[in-house]
Amino acid sequence: MSTFLIKNAKIVNEGNVFEGDVMIENDIIKEIGDKISVKSSDCIIIDAEGNYLLPGAIDDQVHFREPGLTHKGTIESESRAAIAGGITSFIEQPNTVPNAITQELLEDKYKIAAQTSYANYSFMMGGTNDNLEEILKTNPRNVAGLKLFLGSSTGDMLVDSSASLEKIFSSTKLLIAVHSEDETIVKNNLAKYKEIYGEDIPVTMHPEIRSVEACYVSTERIIALAKKTGARLHVFHISTAKELDLFTNKIPLEQKQITAEVCIHHLWFTDADYETKGSLIKWNPAVKTEKDRDALWEALLNDKIDVIATDHAPHTLEEKTNKYLSCPSGGPLVQHALVAMFEAHLKGKISVEKIVEKMCHNPAKIFQIEKRGFIKEGYFADLVIVNSHQPWTVKKENILYHCGWSPFEGTNFKSRVTHTFVNGKLVYENGKVKEVKAGKRLLFERE
Repeated sequence: MSTFLIKNAKIVNEGNVFEGDVMIENDIIKEIGDKISVKSSDCIIIDAEGNYLLPGAIDDQVHFREPGLTHKGTIESESRAAIAGGITSFIEQPNTVPNAITQELLEDKYKIAAQTSYANYSFMMGGTNDNLEEILKTNPRNVAGLKLFLGSSTGDMLVDSSASLEKIFSSTKLLIAVHSEDETIVKNNLAKYKEIYGEDIPVTMHPEIRSVEACYVSTERIIALAKKTGARLHVFHISTAKELDLFTNKIPLEQKQITAEVCIHHLWFTDADYETKGSLIKWNPAVKTEKDRDALWEALLNDKIDVIATDHAPHTLEEKTNKYLSCPSGGPLVQHALVAMFEAHLKGKISVEKIVEKMCHNPAKIFQIEKRGFIKEGYFADLVIVNSHQPWTVKKENILYHCGWSPFEGTNFKSRVTHTFVNGKLVYENGKVKEVKAGKRLLFERE
């Protein structure tokens, strides 16, 4: 039996910060209290020294690239980076090779993760124009949900048939998560800029090609469909101010049928950063204006946006230095997401309680994840200690992503993750990953 006692922590949970101790026994939080006494000589004591103790973050949107794209990343390499960044559970997307659009292909990914993942894991079933039969076989108890690409991105999973969309929305009770951009608008914009620039389109045109209108038209349409059919809809990576009018903060999260996510890069960067970062911040949907970024922050704080995620999507530097038309969209973020949000906290933009709500509590609620996302007795011991006054700089030598680069390279962060527990096992401590693959398959409280 493994037992840990975390002492002298600032525990952050359900809108409160309080000083206390947490006892871990095997994979469970056994006790939370003030000055817990050691009951066993085998108990390992960790002094949090007044630093924050958070539930492990849950990232509801990552692309770990396995199978088929393992030159970019693997479940092993990217989950390793995730635990170093305080992310203890992830939900991975189906646009791997082959696409996870059958039950057999979906289960293949679970088998890989069972052997190699440092963090807890779930994989989304992928939807296409013609795989409804496979979608309906998905077990809601052990699969996070269904992912649909309404705009083309990495992979070949575009769902562009209105009839297919309506049939899917009407037929499944699974949570449906969408990448929402209008493919026709994007294609027309691309054709326009090809006429102007030929093959040398500047990356600064990316937010004009993947435009506000492309996002808004798609999101408005898919929300209308969700309302018509009663489907449970979760819209990934909102990037525009205009889309925010389509979401509500008038009802509690538990009553929402339509929820929204924002990603770290849309909260951090703006279109002004293309001049210095170039294609390293080329994402779909595109990073847009300062006005859009400010509106996303406001919506995050007023609860129109429910979740912060990463859309972690690594590519090699060689791929990212290609010209615009052949440069893939996406970048690696799981190692630096939590400290980036703490940086915003230290600048007065967001409270630690709100970070925990959006990165830990709400993903657990939205996906109905069993016994994770909170610091509660009887819950799995997925825990993270953050020192908010221990500066460090992102450099090549401390980047853990398989691709070896980060859009945050050169950034000075004032906070760092010092300890990460996954299922009661200490998997990361003071800059070092312990080679303990403690991740488990996530389960969901639904039938």
